[in-house]
Amino acid sequence: MPADHVLPGSPFPLGAHPEAGGVRFAVASAVAEAVELCLIGEDGAERRIELTERTFGIWHAILPGVTPGQRYGYRVHGPYEPGRGLRCNPAKLLVDPYARQITGTVGDPRAVLGYEGDPMTGKASTRDSLGHVPLSVVTPPGGVDTGVKPETPFEETVIYELHVRGFTKLHPEVPEHQRGTYLGLAHPAVIDYLVRLGVTAVELLPVHTIADEPSLRRRGMPNYWGYSTLGFHAPHEAYASEPGNEVTEFRTMVAALHAAGIEVILDVVFNHTCEGGVDGPTLSLRGFDAPAYYLHDRHGSTVDLTGCGNTLNPGSREVVRLVTDSLRYFANELGVDGFRFDLASALGRPRGGWFDPDSALMTAITVDPSLARRKLIAEPWDATADGYRVGGFAPQWTEWNDRFRDGVRDFWRGGVNVRDLAYRLSGSEDLYAANTRRPWASINFVTAHDGFTLRDLVSYNEKHNEENGEGGRDGADFNRSWNCGAEGETSDPAVLALRDRQARNLLATLILSTGTPMFTAGDERWRTQGGNNNPYCLDNEVSWVSWEPDERGDDLLAFTRKLIALRATSPALRQPQFFDGRPTHSGRPDLVWFSPDGEPMSDHDWFDDARRTLGMWIDGSTSLSRDRTGELIADDSWLVLVHAGDEPAEVTLPGPAFGDAFIPVLDSGTPRGEPADASPLEAGKRVAVPARSLLVYRTPRTTA
Repeated sequence: MPADHVLPGSPFPLGAHPEAGGVRFAVASAVAEAVELCLIGEDGAERRIELTERTFGIWHAILPGVTPGQRYGYRVHGPYEPGRGLRCNPAKLLVDPYARQITGTVGDPRAVLGYEGDPMTGKASTRDSLGHVPLSVVTPPGGVDTGVKPETPFEETVIYELHVRGFTKLHPEVPEHQRGTYLGLAHPAVIDYLVRLGVTAVELLPVHTIADEPSLRRRGMPNYWGYSTLGFHAPHEAYASEPGNEVTEFRTMVAALHAAGIEVILDVVFNHTCEGGVDGPTLSLRGFDAPAYYLHDRHGSTVDLTGCGNTLNPGSREVVRLVTDSLRYFANELGVDGFRFDLASALGRPRGGWFDPDSALMTAITVDPSLARRKLIAEPWDATADGYRVGGFAPQWTEWNDRFRDGVRDFWRGGVNVRDLAYRLSGSEDLYAANTRRPWASINFVTAHDGFTLRDLVSYNEKHNEENGEGGRDGADFNRSWNCGAEGETSDPAVLALRDRQARNLLATLILSTGTPMFTAGDERWRTQGGNNNPYCLDNEVSWVSWEPDERGDDLLAFTRKLIALRATSPALRQPQFFDGRPTHSGRPDLVWFSPDGEPMSDHDWFDDARRTLGMWIDGSTSLSRDRTGELIADDSWLVLVHAGDEPAEVTLPGPAFGDAFIPVLDSGTPRGEPADASPLEAGKRVAVPARSLLVYRTPRTTA
């Protein structure tokens, strides 16, 4: 193309944007000596255009006549000095870090290696990677309206973690060509299921463009979970019912969920990329400016805080810009309501040092006017001991609370005292109150994609990961699980009944605890992974949600719906502020803990490590929850009894000062949670609490 057909354009925003009768291209590389834009024809032929304009380390130009749908990539000429972390290699066609559509997969893994021989001492590879690397695609502006954001208050939020492909892959009412896609999730039957379930937000496992790691490709397996990002601006092509239509289908999915009042939260992986360690492929960031994007040691090797071979450098302006631009694009243009940040501690460790909650990247996210309005959820750890920072994030962040997960699992299998359980039931004030956060900063969960399903948690003592192809070495070895007397599948009716009850206990504790509950898709349907606690590479029935009718699953689904509805209609059970013992207008404290004798817990009771029974009474007369106009909402008062002992217990209900009558509302001992007898019980009455069970009673306001 003649030079006079190329216009200079401007550096911002980065990426490929139709304008001025063509497309403006802009890509960052401060170390490049020259950058070529490569237009790829339908026949695979390549046309190279040298970019001569460079501003702020950004190479840019407008190419008249180029239209949306054009496939392209970049070639970067510059230093190849592995000892300094520099790996520019024009033989490698690079994916635009800002591409909004990426098509294709990695071909011959040898063709995308930037080196020959040893990655640190060998020379640069001269093999051209064109034909073996995914291509960037120019996208048109605008698209399907994503609807009005529900903006559900955090204290009312119930999060449902799901995989776009796995959730609908087996759904019988979704057309076959839409199963496992964005449109599958938007199908009316699926939306109806989510609405009837009562969840207010879906948290999608990664949907940014994925490239499978070489180790998986050698085994013929995918990175099914998707924690191997190639492009942070492009929805994954494989989740579209029509490849090439992924942006439109993604927007359609968001619009359908918003129309049902359901928020969309994305699990985002800004801690590492699919390029792995120095022995990994050169697909994008590594070839543009490796030291700007990745942490390196003084010998030029990548610093690995993630267990995935590399770590994005959160102190780099290129990374800060890339991350915040990606978040804004998905939030503002694709309608996303929030983000869950995988291994978020790595985002707060500039140069790989100590965690700083006020690091450049984390501050940039929270002060951005549009991102500050979104739900920001941190996974508050990375792959190192220094990265474990539960409770240590800044005020605008919420956090996955593994202390809740571990404490609740341990309590119901008989392995923890009631002191820790009380903290978890009441919002984990010990973790989140010190820096002005609210109880909903605790994202409470018992299961997640990583680990056992709820069914497997009560069915297996050991992991069974042989199908992953790693000799059973992968996945956590200690799961705080209990098989209830038999490992795996069994026909023993006593074991099955205990498992069902334990699952209901765990779910009820999760949904009724103060904080923000999150549970995993299929748990409410009694989904099993056969004891596999790490099926990250299994794109099959092990990981997919089954929609086959099942009596135990139907009962658990009804129980889950009942729990979520109870939480939704009971403001006192989802309070937005921590309890502080304050007297309400009833003259009673807002929260009282009871021992089995019907008296408030004493210091001696709290330090009795053999105690397995606890009562939690909440005064709902001033719940501190508010309606949409900001007015306080009064509620009934509630008594929750938890008993993890192996034998039944006799429990005395609180006296008249805490209510004239206690009405049974929930019993984890029945398949669907319905109390066998819902007749009101008098204050002070002794009740029999079955072994390993949870009971909920309501005290009407009119009797307070």
